[in-house]
Amino acid sequence: FLLFLKLENKPKGKPQKQICQVVLDHFEKQYTTELGHTWTGVRDVLTYPLCWQYAILLNKFSQSSELENTLGVKGYHPAFQRPLPYLPALLKCYIRRTPGRFPAQKHQAGKLKEYYLLNAASLLPVLALEVKDGEDVLDLCAAPGGKSIAILQCAYPGNFHCNEYDDLRSRWLKQTIESFIPYPLINLITVSKLDGRQIGDLKPELYDKVLVDAPCSNDRSWLFSSDIQQATLRLMQRKELPSLQFQLLRSAIKALRPGGSLVYSTCTLSRAENSDVINLILNSCSNVMPVDISEMARAVSQEFTFLSGMQQHELLVLPDKGRAWGPMYVAKLKKM
Repeated sequence: FLLFLKLENKPKGKPQKQICQVVLDHFEKQYTTELGHTWTGVRDVLTYPLCWQYAILLNKFSQSSELENTLGVKGYHPAFQRPLPYLPALLKCYIRRTPGRFPAQKHQAGKLKEYYLLNAASLLPVLALEVKDGEDVLDLCAAPGGKSIAILQCAYPGNFHCNEYDDLRSRWLKQTIESFIPYPLINLITVSKLDGRQIGDLKPELYDKVLVDAPCSNDRSWLFSSDIQQATLRLMQRKELPSLQFQLLRSAIKALRPGGSLVYSTCTLSRAENSDVINLILNSCSNVMPVDISEMARAVSQEFTFLSGMQQHELLVLPDKGRAWGPMYVAKLKKM
């Protein structure tokens, strides 16, 4: 682990990322309207990658006390410490206030990784889902696999179905699962490449819990699009995303058993892709109701900054200085 210490402190030779002005101008206009004065602070964090933070999710299937000691020495502490409505003892995630990235581990066939680097806010949808042992679970848009891995740190589902429609991302998902999950357990995981909009018709009322981590405008990465034409095209296609997200949610509701729960998440600040989609679902599907997740939000408010004025069934993590997590929107619904 001395090697880790050296690696992390090594000066980075990579050139700094360049802001894509077309995207920034678009965000400036939209988010000034939607977030008001809050946008200024969020923009400062999003446009300055040197202040970004990375969380370390430990892999319970490849435990190392030496790694936990190293993290302690380097100023990391558990991300989730206060009593939460749902916090499995084996879900261990470490964060620290100062920016910097712990070195990633390379994929090695036949060898499990000890940890997964992620945005700490990515674990909030998993905590909101509250998966218990033996439940049948669907991760509808699962790549690159971080939330699937986190679910398996929390519980042993009866049937765990990870779906990813995109071919390249599906291969990425499979590799992630192979890197973190040991063989007896990996055989219980189904990885498919189905169109998420059709899963509800193909597998009606089959799951107790469904996670819809939907395709969205990824605010962090879009701001650093190196190809202006691609960025412009993305911004044009952005208007079509809420329709896709709505269809994925409707499919997920069909796939849920009555009494089952669904969590919807995105990594965008966009109201059209967040609250508006959930409101449309609640207004058009009479068999779902919102579930209060405000207690979870209160329990983690020391580590995350949330947009005020949200409804009890939703939250939006705002990137903030020293708490540079998010954007992450989370909403929870239950099927009647």
